[in-house]
Amino acid sequence: MTLEAKIAKLAKAAVQVLYAIEATDEQIQLQKTRPEFEGNITLVVFPFVKMARKAPQLVGDEIGNWLLANGEGLIAKFNAVQGFLNLSINDAFWVEQLKAIDADDNYGRFEYPNVKCQMSNEAQPLMMVEYSSPNTNKPLHLGHVRNNLLGYSIAQIQEANGWKVVKTNIVNDRGIHICKSMLAWLKYGNGETPESSGKKGDHLVGDYYVRFDQENKKDPSLIEEAQEMLRKWEANDPEVRALWAKMNNWVYAGFDETYKRLGVSFDKIYYESNTYLEGKSEVEKGLASGQFYRREDGSVWADLTKDGLDEKLLLRSDGTSVYMTQDIGTAKLRFQDYPIDKMVYVVGNEQEYHFKVLSILLDRLGFPFGKELVHFSYGMVELPNGKMKSREGTVVDADDLMDKMIDDAKEISKDKVNTLQGITEDEANEIARKVGLGALKYFILKVDPRKNMLFNPAESIDFNGNTGPFIQYTYARIQSVLRKADESSCRHDVTTSLDPKELSLIQRLCEYPSIVRTAGDDFSPAVICNYAYALACDFNSFYHDLSILNEPDEAKRALRLLLAKNVAKVLKSAFALLGIEMPERM
Repeated sequence: MTLEAKIAKLAKAAVQVLYAIEATDEQIQLQKTRPEFEGNITLVVFPFVKMARKAPQLVGDEIGNWLLANGEGLIAKFNAVQGFLNLSINDAFWVEQLKAIDADDNYGRFEYPNVKCQMSNEAQPLMMVEYSSPNTNKPLHLGHVRNNLLGYSIAQIQEANGWKVVKTNIVNDRGIHICKSMLAWLKYGNGETPESSGKKGDHLVGDYYVRFDQENKKDPSLIEEAQEMLRKWEANDPEVRALWAKMNNWVYAGFDETYKRLGVSFDKIYYESNTYLEGKSEVEKGLASGQFYRREDGSVWADLTKDGLDEKLLLRSDGTSVYMTQDIGTAKLRFQDYPIDKMVYVVGNEQEYHFKVLSILLDRLGFPFGKELVHFSYGMVELPNGKMKSREGTVVDADDLMDKMIDDAKEISKDKVNTLQGITEDEANEIARKVGLGALKYFILKVDPRKNMLFNPAESIDFNGNTGPFIQYTYARIQSVLRKADESSCRHDVTTSLDPKELSLIQRLCEYPSIVRTAGDDFSPAVICNYAYALACDFNSFYHDLSILNEPDEAKRALRLLLAKNVAKVLKSAFALLGIEMPERM
């Protein structure tokens, strides 16, 4: 039973005995005690004042005294201030909470979320989270990095909240942008391959996407050739299809390498080339039923003016499809493949209109899930010199970015790593990898996902302040302390008299499950980041003021070791939800 549940049960008993009031759950109002008052939890007594026919101060004092006498030692003391009863909880309760945290291997994880299944009879509902959604005409860049990190972390957080999660990706492997890269390679590539150039396949294809834009500025007729190539692709021209398959396979190999290095993965990958025909079929059904209409040039449109929007193109005049067509088909296939209770699209906020339209169109087409789609709309990543543009070659490449972050971590941490006894070069490189990628991930995820952010690598790699390396170093420091402690010190016969620093740290640990729940409800990894930073700060303050290994009192030393062990446990758990690895030594 939680502290809040215990206090609520006692409060109901108190008002029943004192005032013959059968208090409802709504009348029992509990909140965290405000910092300017002594106490851990506050009971609002105003709901009982009128029925008790006494002044708020007197009601607070009477309930406080009853809880002190009948609370089975839970309440250490109280103070009543103008209708608010501030309760200080006995140290022994907090010590028992710490022991319970230590004994719980799944601390901070829930068995089921606070929802019911709609699409199946199973107890555990299913959430599908779509993220990444790359085009096969260029490598992943910084914008993709934020998307992938947010999507993967949201999936981890929702799993911790009890959802069964399917992580999915839709690869945009067809369309005019793909044909631009293909045409440029045909004209200017001279048979270049990843093997002959020594480049990753996604980088090689991306170079030709940039080359197309450069050449098209000199010869605008190139775009007409690319459009003709797209028409041939949709007509299953064997030569165009063979070239498309070859170049896409180069890109897939490059993507897989980047995903693995970034630490993200997928349970199911869909390809636009397999879903767009499903979408076209649904559009044609909508056309036949009068949901959509055809213009004189042959293009197919949806009139959304009654929904407060405008008209949306669904099929071009030449019969080729657009993104919306593909997304209709993909949604249909996904709900055929899985009993999805919640579908979440992790896509930037520039696509908010797109997903409003998609929801309306799916609903019009008779899909019951149409109105339930969730667009997790996040802000863009910007650079000091402005936005990124793939076709102009001004992006921050994901692979280059990871290389730089790891190299910077290696350089900044070399003095610390060199002091570690018996460290090998491979171990030092592994530490640098975890710290560099941890810095990148934390810097991106700590920002409110709905806001635009300015990426600054130098700030992210700092070992001080609200950064990943600071929290990783705190974890490694704890592991060093635990390695030095003998096994007899790590026991449960600990002191029940707490220093304020110890008490504060235990209370912070107790908040973790509610933090995980909030992060899940809000779809916000930033909530986890903020909590992990606060916990690390609390531990470092505790570590600075109170000795652990040199504490002469065995019971106090045992408590502090138990406390340190569980701070490390929760920090590691929190960082796992962010997709960040913890180095055991730094």
